[in-house]
Amino acid sequence: MFTKILIANRGEIAVRLVRACRTLGITAVVGYSEADRESRAVQLADEAICIGPAESRRSYLSAPALLSAALLSGCEAIHPGYGFLSEDDTFAEMTRAHGLAFIGPPAEVLERFASKAGTRTLLARHGLPTIPGSAMLRDDAHALAEAERIGYPVLIKPSAGGGGKGMRMVRSRRELEQALTICRSEAQAAFGDDSLYLEKWLEENRHVEVQVIVDRYGNGVHVGERDCSVQRRHQKIIEEAPSPALDAGRRQSLCEGAVRAVVAAGYENVGTLEFLLDRDGNYYFIEINCRIQVEHPVTEMLSGIDIVAEQIRIAAGEPLGYSQQDVSLRGHAIEFRINAEDAEHDFRPQAGTIERFIAPGGPGVRMDSHLYPGYEVPPYYDSLLGKLIVWGADRPAAVARARAALDELVVDGVVANVALHRALVGHPTFLDGEFTTGLLDRVGSGAFLEAARAA
Repeated sequence: MFTKILIANRGEIAVRLVRACRTLGITAVVGYSEADRESRAVQLADEAICIGPAESRRSYLSAPALLSAALLSGCEAIHPGYGFLSEDDTFAEMTRAHGLAFIGPPAEVLERFASKAGTRTLLARHGLPTIPGSAMLRDDAHALAEAERIGYPVLIKPSAGGGGKGMRMVRSRRELEQALTICRSEAQAAFGDDSLYLEKWLEENRHVEVQVIVDRYGNGVHVGERDCSVQRRHQKIIEEAPSPALDAGRRQSLCEGAVRAVVAAGYENVGTLEFLLDRDGNYYFIEINCRIQVEHPVTEMLSGIDIVAEQIRIAAGEPLGYSQQDVSLRGHAIEFRINAEDAEHDFRPQAGTIERFIAPGGPGVRMDSHLYPGYEVPPYYDSLLGKLIVWGADRPAAVARARAALDELVVDGVVANVALHRALVGHPTFLDGEFTTGLLDRVGSGAFLEAARAA
């Protein structure tokens, strides 16, 4: 096991990684940008080291800065968290070349799964059903020809990343022509790679993902699925498990098929396979995230497994140590992403000083956040302020606990999306579990807030 790890990330995930290190008896060194000098992760760390200015390109995305910080502080490994360099095979290889361990899939595994279009083909060979789509698009003419073959509507997707950046759903040739340039530009800015591909767009789809853990010796388990269908602009805002859309038979088929496919394809470490469900309950593989997910606490609440600790153990070469029959899932969990954004004004990002922060508590309530009164929310990074996770014996109990916890949560000083979450958990469409990925975009966040105020 490692004795000292560099945490190459910020915000709530950096705090989460510090806590996992403490559980394992590992010294946690937080690498921070100048904008995060007073962050909670820095305050909680055993050691901290500045990796550069606020600009991500010169700090959290700078491989030389991170490697220098790790070597200077005597670390044996680097944990990249999510985002930034977490799925960058070149960075993983550079880490290994400098005698350090990369906590995540090895470089060769990241390279194998780097292309979303290629991964779809790879896992289809190992039994996963996939949505009709294209290979990597060579140019606009190729895109137009592939869209005609697949049939509109189609979804334009970046091959190198996720989070809704570089994605557009288009319903016609004209819309596709207009969107390709925008999507390439967004993908290049977000991931340094403007390659795109197309997928058939499924109307009224659900977004479900499967958590897997695989060691380097070919032992793998799944830890159930999560439903991530409540989204805005292809970005998740509420996740829950188990999915209300799956019966026991489909759940077993989905989860067992997912872990069987990735083990056969040579995957290693923690990963998440994402699927779309159509109106008839058929599922189709769309992509794999080779890192810790923002929503991993949902699965931790159901299983009792510390998924971050599992990442670290496997990266250190330890065997999984348990089988599928040892994984037990209990109850229902829901996660709410608390973002610094104004839901009533086009989800405009917010920055400023946290004047008051009250985290909810009690049985079955977990708040993962880096906030504290006086903290300056910087304008340079994503808008995630934290995650509220609740657990109940069943879905109604979890929803009831969510309502109470959201009422207790206070974030003053910046506009956050807490009111939107309160509106969503009281809305009949959410309560009956029949929502799809188009719920918020179709109805509009303003409509949910107005309905909640009227009630």
